[in-house]
Amino acid sequence: MNRHPQSGSSLIEVLVMTLILSLGVLPLMSMMTYSIQTPKLAGYRAAAVNLAANYIDRIRANPSDPAIAASSAQLLPYKNKASSYDTAIAVPTALCDYPDCTTATLVTRDVYEMRIAARRELPAGGVVVSCDTGGCDNGIGNLWVMWQEPDTFAALIPSSSDNCPKFKKTPDPAPRCLYVRFKL
Repeated sequence: MNRHPQSGSSLIEVLVMTLILSLGVLPLMSMMTYSIQTPKLAGYRAAAVNLAANYIDRIRANPSDPAIAASSAQLLPYKNKASSYDTAIAVPTALCDYPDCTTATLVTRDVYEMRIAARRELPAGGVVVSCDTGGCDNGIGNLWVMWQEPDTFAALIPSSSDNCPKFKKTPDPAPRCLYVRFKL
């Protein structure tokens, strides 16, 4: 009797090969997921940098009262406005139109426009400005741009890596923050 060696593969061999193949594909899938999400995160960070630069330029461009030192006059009106991240954005009663703006009405317009821009460009975006610890007299300020990344990105970036301002009530989940220290 002439026996032929078995050709092909058994069901067990096929199952083992499928298992080995799936274990090799899983890391590739997670890497692809990460590579798809990373540009979106970079886009949020780039938008935050642009918002911060725009806001600081607006503060610097606002004319100051000549009777007060330029740095404190320019920074004081912007300081400690409620962040649009954790508060609703109220429409000011009167927005000035250039060139009929005073220092005070220009501050109101700048703060309102930057809050709207932060919400438009970042998910749950907000901006807050404060003076340096020594007060506003030295013209050094702190600016935070905050936003909430979707829950799917939470595993990619640890929340402890950001320098966020103190909140009255800590939001859950914690926001992402871009901190900029500036001098007028």
